[in-house]
Amino acid sequence: MFSKSRINEPGPKAEAEKPKAPETPMTKPSMDFTPSAPKGKASASVLSSDLTVVGNLRTTGDIQVEGTVEGDIRAHLLTVGESATIRGEIVADDIVVNGRVIGRVRGLKVRLTSTARVEGDIIHKTIAIESGAHFEGSVQRQEDPLANGRPGTTARLDTPAAGDAE
Repeated sequence: MFSKSRINEPGPKAEAEKPKAPETPMTKPSMDFTPSAPKGKASASVLSSDLTVVGNLRTTGDIQVEGTVEGDIRAHLLTVGESATIRGEIVADDIVVNGRVIGRVRGLKVRLTSTARVEGDIIHKTIAIESGAHFEGSVQRQEDPLANGRPGTTARLDTPAAGDAE
């Protein structure tokens, strides 16, 4: 009787008949992103400037200290921020001091930047002290400074680093 086709009918049915974008099946998310840190290597742990830690810290990773630590620190890479104060021994493969350390420093590579203030002995394999750094203590070179009690060459420095005038 009636010969109207559905296409000509007004209303929501006509919209429902419009072709849809093809649906993709649910699969695992794509892993096509680049992580911020290399695979297997986590980013550095950061202790913020408003944080005070009383106790020892130990990690096989990297630490950046901006606050205060009253205790010993052992890490792979230790960065002491300009606002940081550490009271205790620090031991790491790589140490960069921008702030204050009161205690012994032991590292394969030790670097005191121009803002560093270190009061204590440094045992190292290689060392760099920038002009402006303040250091009071002795310096001892060892092939393996991470091992305790091995003999080495000692030099005593009780004055500011070269280039300082106080």
